[in-house]
Amino acid sequence: MNYEGPVYRPPSEADSLLIQATVGCPHNKCTFCMIYKNGPPFKVRPVEVIKKDLEKAGQLYGPHVRRIFLPAGNTIAMRTEQLCAVCEYTRSLFPDLERLTVYGSSRYIHRKGPEKLKQLAQAGLSRVHAGLESGDDETLRRIRKGSTGAQQTEAGQWVMNAGMELSLYVLLGIAGRKYSETHALETARVLNAINPDFIRFRTFVPKINTPVLDDVLTGRFEMLSPHEILAETAMIIEHLKVTSFVASDHYSNYVNVQGRLPGEKEKMRRMIAEAMKKDVSGFRPFFIGRQ
Repeated sequence: MNYEGPVYRPPSEADSLLIQATVGCPHNKCTFCMIYKNGPPFKVRPVEVIKKDLEKAGQLYGPHVRRIFLPAGNTIAMRTEQLCAVCEYTRSLFPDLERLTVYGSSRYIHRKGPEKLKQLAQAGLSRVHAGLESGDDETLRRIRKGSTGAQQTEAGQWVMNAGMELSLYVLLGIAGRKYSETHALETARVLNAINPDFIRFRTFVPKINTPVLDDVLTGRFEMLSPHEILAETAMIIEHLKVTSFVASDHYSNYVNVQGRLPGEKEKMRRMIAEAMKKDVSGFRPFFIGRQ
């Protein structure tokens, strides 16, 4: 089996077999992301090459693999017929497969439209991981996400309506101190409209080789303190009217807030309130990310 570029997958796919379908990211303009800034450039691996890797994986691990993730950064951008062919072949080789997943940004999900997403679901794609980051249009513009809150809402609804699971990632602190409240309220609004299966919190950490790092170091971007991040988290949760599972399964977060909404909202409130009592010295220090 072959792999080109950095190996990158969601923490929840830690036990999944990785079979590379695409290389790089076709957007690659988000100001906070460093993963593919230095290449390799985006390309789709030939379907026959992907199939050979799947066959090799079957020889190595047998037919009883339960989870497969198809990197890299935006595999949903593949032509629908190509990705369907990969999904169908994967299912044929691994009959016990419980989950087949990809990364897909709202921009490229939206380009697919409802019917093509249904085709992918019928072909066996079962979960999409998407970086929502924010529901606020101005924040999305500043971070060059390439989509609007309305597009992200439609894209998320279409994935859910197609019958696939949707895992959305919220980037706490990405709007900075000045726009934190707007970011929180608009993000909650979009999440309510989608009602995804999973809402996963990440805390903004400036990374090397990214435009936003210069803004942080020069003071043009005011980062939130740990307590302000917790307050932003609390505001989002307070305004959520969803049945999603909330998780903070990432090293960047200050506290692991998780639970099923709406039933465990009070538990999450208490977790945040308890964390707010801690002195700032009790949280992880500021750092510049390198991965």
